[in-house]
Amino acid sequence: MSTASINVKPRIVRTHLALYVKDPEASARWYEEVLDMEVTAREPRWVFMSFGKKHHDIALIKADPALLRAQQIGEVNMQHYGLEIDGDLDELRRLYGMLLARNVPVVKTTDHKVGYGLYFTDPDGHRFEFFLETVHDDEEGKRVLGHYNAPSDPFDLQPL
Repeated sequence: MSTASINVKPRIVRTHLALYVKDPEASARWYEEVLDMEVTAREPRWVFMSFGKKHHDIALIKADPALLRAQQIGEVNMQHYGLEIDGDLDELRRLYGMLLARNVPVVKTTDHKVGYGLYFTDPDGHRFEFFLETVHDDEEGKRVLGHYNAPSDPFDLQPL
Protein backbone atom coordinates (compact mmCIF):
# COMPACT_ATOMS: atom_id res chain seq x y z
CA MET A 1 0.00 0.00 0.00
CA SER A 2 1.39 3.38 -0.92
CA THR A 3 1.87 6.30 1.47
CA ALA A 4 -0.55 8.31 -0.68
CA SER A 5 -3.28 5.71 -0.06
CA ILE A 6 -2.74 5.84 3.69
CA ASN A 7 -3.10 9.62 3.73
CA VAL A 8 -6.44 9.75 1.88
CA LYS A 9 -9.08 11.42 4.06
CA PRO A 10 -12.84 11.44 3.44
CA ARG A 11 -14.47 14.78 2.67
CA ILE A 12 -18.07 14.24 3.73
CA VAL A 13 -20.63 16.28 1.81
CA ARG A 14 -23.92 14.70 2.91
CA THR A 15 -25.04 11.93 5.22
CA HIS A 16 -27.95 9.55 5.55
CA LEU A 17 -29.07 6.99 8.08
CA ALA A 18 -30.46 3.48 7.46
CA LEU A 19 -32.54 1.96 10.25
CA TYR A 20 -33.90 -1.54 10.70
CA VAL A 21 -37.60 -1.34 11.61
CA LYS A 22 -40.42 -3.82 12.19
CA ASP A 23 -42.79 -2.31 9.62
CA PRO A 24 -41.39 0.21 7.11
CA GLU A 25 -44.82 1.52 6.09
CA ALA A 26 -45.97 2.09 9.68
CA SER A 27 -42.65 3.71 10.52
CA ALA A 28 -42.88 5.92 7.41
CA ARG A 29 -46.25 7.25 8.61
CA TRP A 30 -44.66 8.16 11.97
CA TYR A 31 -41.73 9.92 10.27
CA GLU A 32 -44.15 11.83 8.03
CA GLU A 33 -46.33 12.93 10.95
CA VAL A 34 -43.70 13.60 13.63
CA LEU A 35 -40.64 14.72 11.65
CA ASP A 36 -42.49 16.15 8.62
CA MET A 37 -40.50 13.94 6.24
CA GLU A 38 -41.62 12.87 2.78
CA VAL A 39 -41.43 9.47 1.12
CA THR A 40 -39.10 9.53 -1.89
CA ALA A 41 -38.98 5.80 -2.69
CA ARG A 42 -40.62 2.62 -1.49
CA GLU A 43 -40.84 -1.07 -2.12
CA PRO A 44 -42.01 -3.90 0.16
CA ARG A 45 -38.69 -4.15 2.05
CA TRP A 46 -38.00 -0.44 2.62
CA VAL A 47 -39.15 3.16 2.50
CA PHE A 48 -36.76 6.07 1.85
CA MET A 49 -37.54 9.38 3.57
CA SER A 50 -36.35 12.95 2.98
CA PHE A 51 -36.44 16.20 4.95
CA GLY A 52 -37.12 17.85 1.59
CA LYS A 53 -33.74 18.62 0.06
CA LYS A 54 -31.91 15.34 -0.48
CA HIS A 55 -33.17 12.21 -2.23
CA HIS A 56 -33.11 10.55 1.19
CA ASP A 57 -32.01 11.28 4.72
CA ILE A 58 -33.34 8.14 6.41
CA ALA A 59 -33.98 4.68 4.98
CA LEU A 60 -36.41 2.48 6.88
CA ILE A 61 -35.52 -1.16 6.17
CA LYS A 62 -37.61 -4.15 7.26
CA ALA A 63 -35.71 -6.09 9.90
CA ASP A 64 -35.21 -9.75 9.09
CA PRO A 65 -34.19 -11.45 12.37
CA ALA A 66 -32.37 -14.29 10.60
CA LEU A 67 -30.38 -11.86 8.47
CA LEU A 68 -29.57 -9.69 11.49
CA ARG A 69 -28.23 -12.75 13.35
CA ALA A 70 -26.21 -13.79 10.29
CA GLN A 71 -24.70 -10.29 10.09
CA GLN A 72 -24.01 -10.45 13.84
CA ILE A 73 -25.91 -7.26 14.54
CA GLY A 74 -26.50 -7.27 18.25
CA GLU A 75 -27.28 -5.08 21.22
CA VAL A 76 -24.51 -2.57 20.53
CA ASN A 77 -26.14 -0.20 18.09
CA MET A 78 -26.79 3.49 17.37
CA GLN A 79 -27.06 5.62 20.52
CA HIS A 80 -28.93 8.48 18.83
CA TYR A 81 -29.21 10.51 15.64
CA GLY A 82 -29.07 14.28 16.15
CA LEU A 83 -31.29 16.58 14.11
CA GLU A 84 -30.20 20.21 14.34
CA ILE A 85 -33.26 22.44 14.27
CA ASP A 86 -33.69 25.89 12.77
CA GLY A 87 -35.07 28.33 15.33
CA ASP A 88 -34.70 29.38 18.94
CA LEU A 89 -35.47 27.99 22.40
CA ASP A 90 -39.20 28.57 21.91
CA GLU A 91 -39.05 26.44 18.74
CA LEU A 92 -37.43 23.62 20.73
CA ARG A 93 -40.14 24.03 23.37
CA ARG A 94 -42.85 23.87 20.66
CA LEU A 95 -41.29 20.68 19.30
CA TYR A 96 -41.31 19.26 22.83
CA GLY A 97 -45.03 20.05 23.09
CA MET A 98 -45.68 18.43 19.71
CA LEU A 99 -43.89 15.24 20.78
CA LEU A 100 -45.92 15.06 23.98
CA ALA A 101 -49.18 15.74 22.09
CA ARG A 102 -48.36 12.83 19.75
CA ASN A 103 -47.45 10.55 22.68
CA VAL A 104 -43.87 10.25 21.44
CA PRO A 105 -41.66 8.97 24.28
CA VAL A 106 -39.32 11.76 25.43
CA VAL A 107 -36.13 10.35 26.94
CA LYS A 108 -34.45 13.45 28.34
CA THR A 109 -33.59 17.12 27.86
CA THR A 110 -29.97 18.18 28.15
CA ASP A 111 -27.59 21.12 28.19
CA HIS A 112 -24.51 20.33 26.11
CA LYS A 113 -22.98 23.82 26.67
CA VAL A 114 -22.91 24.23 22.86
CA GLY A 115 -26.65 23.68 22.58
CA TYR A 116 -29.71 22.06 24.06
CA GLY A 117 -30.93 18.56 23.26
CA LEU A 118 -34.38 17.03 23.34
CA TYR A 119 -34.16 13.24 23.04
CA PHE A 120 -37.05 11.02 21.94
CA THR A 121 -37.68 7.61 20.38
CA ASP A 122 -39.45 6.38 17.27
CA PRO A 123 -41.88 3.40 17.35
CA ASP A 124 -38.97 0.94 16.99
CA GLY A 125 -37.02 2.46 19.88
CA HIS A 126 -34.43 4.36 17.81
CA ARG A 127 -33.33 7.43 19.73
CA PHE A 128 -33.31 10.85 18.05
CA GLU A 129 -32.34 14.29 19.29
CA PHE A 130 -33.71 17.66 18.30
CA PHE A 131 -30.65 19.84 18.83
CA LEU A 132 -30.67 23.62 19.22
CA GLU A 133 -27.20 24.99 18.54
CA THR A 134 -26.28 27.90 20.85
CA VAL A 135 -22.61 28.28 19.92
CA HIS A 136 -22.58 29.05 16.20
CA ASP A 137 -18.85 29.46 15.59
CA ASP A 138 -17.43 25.99 14.92
CA GLU A 139 -14.01 26.68 16.45
CA GLU A 140 -15.61 28.15 19.57
CA GLY A 141 -17.93 25.14 19.71
CA LYS A 142 -14.95 22.78 19.68
CA ARG A 143 -13.29 24.79 22.46
CA VAL A 144 -16.42 24.85 24.65
CA LEU A 145 -17.18 21.16 24.08
CA GLY A 146 -13.61 20.23 25.00
CA HIS A 147 -13.54 22.55 28.03
CA TYR A 148 -16.66 20.94 29.50
CA ASN A 149 -15.77 17.42 28.29
CA ALA A 150 -18.87 17.03 26.08
CA PRO A 151 -21.43 17.37 28.87
CA SER A 152 -24.96 16.06 28.88
CA ASP A 153 -26.29 17.94 31.89
CA PRO A 154 -29.98 17.81 32.81
CA PHE A 155 -31.90 20.79 31.46
CA ASP A 156 -35.37 21.88 32.59
CA LEU A 157 -37.09 22.50 29.27
CA GLN A 158 -40.76 23.44 29.54
CA PRO A 159 -42.89 22.35 26.55
CA LEU A 160 -45.10 24.83 24.72
